[in-house]
Amino acid sequence: MTARRLPGRDSRAVRHPGHSGAARATDDQHVAVVGGGIAGLAAATVLAERGVRVTVHEAEPQLGGRVRAWPLDEGRTMSRGFHAFFRQYYNLRALLRRTDPNLDRLLPINDYPLTRPDGLTDSFTGLPRTPPWSIIGFVLASPTFKLTDLPKVDLPSALELVRVHFPGSYSDYDGESAAAFLDRLRFPAAARDLALEVFARSFFADPNEFSAGELVAMFHTYFLGSSEGLLFDVPDDDYDTALWAPLGRYLASLGVEVHTNTSVESLDDLSADGVVLATDPRTARELIAGTAASTTWVDRVAATRNAPPFAVLRLWLDTPVDATRPAFVGTSGFGPLDNISVLDRFEAGATRWAAASGGSVVELHGYALYDPTDIEQRLIDELHRAWPETATAGIVDRELLIRDDCALVDPAPWAERPGVSTPNPTLVLAGDWVRCDLPVALMERAATTGVLAANALLAQWGVAGEEVWSVPMKGLLG
Repeated sequence: MTARRLPGRDSRAVRHPGHSGAARATDDQHVAVVGGGIAGLAAATVLAERGVRVTVHEAEPQLGGRVRAWPLDEGRTMSRGFHAFFRQYYNLRALLRRTDPNLDRLLPINDYPLTRPDGLTDSFTGLPRTPPWSIIGFVLASPTFKLTDLPKVDLPSALELVRVHFPGSYSDYDGESAAAFLDRLRFPAAARDLALEVFARSFFADPNEFSAGELVAMFHTYFLGSSEGLLFDVPDDDYDTALWAPLGRYLASLGVEVHTNTSVESLDDLSADGVVLATDPRTARELIAGTAASTTWVDRVAATRNAPPFAVLRLWLDTPVDATRPAFVGTSGFGPLDNISVLDRFEAGATRWAAASGGSVVELHGYALYDPTDIEQRLIDELHRAWPETATAGIVDRELLIRDDCALVDPAPWAERPGVSTPNPTLVLAGDWVRCDLPVALMERAATTGVLAANALLAQWGVAGEEVWSVPMKGLLG
């Protein structure tokens, strides 16, 4: 018997096969993909590989969407911030393998420390990766979650984390925020801050505004339900050089027309047999509002929300940060500062700049910024508090980005969120804001819904779809 091919190390990973059909399109079907981020690129790839004529419309000068990078002067680059490419991002990694079969352009980050001003730091390095040993190892090693804290935890709430069942668990928490769930879970305060709220805020959300169902799914996907572990990889250079420019060339080799710097003002302006709408949520709402689609469905799209603003501050320093500092650290209790990255530890362009200047390239992130006033100085002040040696470093250059175009998965009923299919069979949606029944999130939800959007169009034309993978659909006790 042939061994089952797995996308990672987890033998419990679930394959969701694509529908059957012809290997390639036999007619001259044409699809317009609006948005050249992860979701749009995934859809374009699946369609073009099956002989569909594809045109990609991207408003920015580069591909990548909210994982985009662009050039500055003197060989420097800027991006929308650090992104972790977790090992359980099976569908995103399958997309990247089109141009990098062995994923050689992804480098492992060996730790994901989470730290507080009182010095307590949790680390995920060296922990077992298979549940339940992963959570047992974390509790035994954690300075913020001690065995003596276990009797204080609300056992029924804790058991919910290992009794998940998807997609049902998303709806089980309708109306409950992540903060409310954490309150009834009764984790110790330090563990709540480090192991929970840091992760919730990585969804660009305040826990009071964030869905408990999404938080529980996050626990399952990244820690309690997958043997891939919480460690991750990062690109070996800026996102455009390492990932999206090569994928753009691959699409061009398949005959895809990629138009950057091209905004779509109305879906009615597109002449195509199918449209994949894969923009940021605000742009999608605006484009859908101008269609003649079902009023109920348009209202559901209009009810989706954007997360509060986030900030990315990139600093080019004239001295290196301490060599013992990790390449990435999550923070809690440092004002608006949510994480710090040392880009010259892994990005080739930043490494060259640091080598030539004798300095470092440091990136600071602040999520869920309800008040971005003076955010640049506030982030710098917190960097100095977290890493005191940076207080004496000169800032050679700086670049600040503030945006509010990320999705917020709020506690509203999950089933009412727009999914891939729409009332118009020629229009499909893709992106991390689009409902997906699988336990996926962030970049992986974007890649997965991109594939599913392509599959929805291919099915109408009798062309075989693409498989997708996920972590297990049930928890250990599900």
